[in-house]
Amino acid sequence: MPITVTAPRGVLTEAGEREILPQLTAALLEAAGLTGNDFFTSIVGGTVQLLEPGRIYAGGVNRPVVMVELKLPDIGLATVDSRAAFVVAASRVVDALTVDGHRAEDTWVNILNAPEGGWGFGGTAWTGEALIAAATASAEAAASAAAR
Repeated sequence: MPITVTAPRGVLTEAGEREILPQLTAALLEAAGLTGNDFFTSIVGGTVQLLEPGRIYAGGVNRPVVMVELKLPDIGLATVDSRAAFVVAASRVVDALTVDGHRAEDTWVNILNAPEGGWGFGGTAWTGEALIAAATASAEAAASAAAR
């Protein structure tokens, strides 16, 4: 589940450039109720794209907007509440990892859903049913290992 962060160079702190994806990953897993699920954790990845400040616009003018874009299967964050939880959490992550003076309205979060079978990795187009089965198996294996 790719997360793309696009920001003007110098808006994320140095630590923010390193920490934003791990923290957004944690925010996604929490919003989805999948914290600790090894399977889902392993399929969340992303990139941080730092652009020259003059290359980012909002409202037709140059602005220091930080954009977080999440792409996931249509079963991911399936409710309005779970999507809202991710938007709020992602915005807080950005706020904590940007320089002083970054305005909340200059943080944008966008969630895109792939249709059934339109998301994959390893050469496999995964269905929602197959993803749920893999996540369930991962959770059951972890519970079994913990019980030993």
